[in-house]
Amino acid sequence: MNDTNEPNTEIENAEAVADALAEWWHASARDLPWRFGRTTTWGVLVSEVMSQQTQMSRVVPYWNDWMERWPDAVALADAAKADVITAWGRLGYPRRALRLQECARVVASDYDNKLPRTYDELLALPGIGDYTASAVMSFAFGERIAVVDTNIRRVLSRVFLGEESLGGAARPAERALAKQMLPQDDASKCRRFDRPSVVWNQSVMELGATVCTAKAPLCEACPVSGHCVFLHNGRPGLGERRTRPRQRFQGTDRQVRGLVLNALRNLPEGATALNRKSLERLWDDHIQLDRCIASLDEDGLIEILPNADVRLPV
Repeated sequence: MNDTNEPNTEIENAEAVADALAEWWHASARDLPWRFGRTTTWGVLVSEVMSQQTQMSRVVPYWNDWMERWPDAVALADAAKADVITAWGRLGYPRRALRLQECARVVASDYDNKLPRTYDELLALPGIGDYTASAVMSFAFGERIAVVDTNIRRVLSRVFLGEESLGGAARPAERALAKQMLPQDDASKCRRFDRPSVVWNQSVMELGATVCTAKAPLCEACPVSGHCVFLHNGRPGLGERRTRPRQRFQGTDRQVRGLVLNALRNLPEGATALNRKSLERLWDDHIQLDRCIASLDEDGLIEILPNADVRLPV
């Protein structure tokens, strides 16, 4: 694929692919609690933030508990930081929890507890990037906008271009292809979550997550296998190393940070902090441990007390 602003191919069978995916979506989509118009626009935003780099199956129980406790921006804005970090549990990248709370405070104070309805306003919220803003516009508001994530890029590249999308930042040609494939909507004829562009975004993403996976696609179960250029060409480059390999976890600062936060979340009743000896028992490399404690403090995820004990922020 080149890096021009337009795809370098004529797209064939686009309508047939869209029809097949829509039928598959309505029959096979995972029954996640934030889908099919069953939650608020705020609930959609929370699901998108939680789902970043996290498997959906892990997200569901956390999302259910979170939304029961903090069903809107005002509720989350007023929560204690320690409670927010604890409720995030083992979802990973816990800085997202505090950024979501920062976002909630802006929505509560500047938008009367309602998510703004324009892409630019969403993008300006704390912790919200292009993907999340586009996803909320599509999935929460039913607006016609291309949603571009790793799964969507992989499916579109394979089905229509016959080649792998190698990860990294989305290229202009990939974004242009996503826009070109987006079906037209007639908002007067269906509910917002059933609009063709919304179903398209959801179904392509779902296909990439469950069928058209990176290393072991289930081509025999794919509803668009008959139209897939990648399959027709013999799946060239399947499993090719991504441009940004996934970071190992064992022994990394991420693991150490997670151990510290998990220990703080699970303190015995009545305890509020970890002392130095308890911290040192978590990890043998005390230089790495100190580096991770310092980074957690810098991120606002813990507080270091004058006696060197650490606690969740109050």
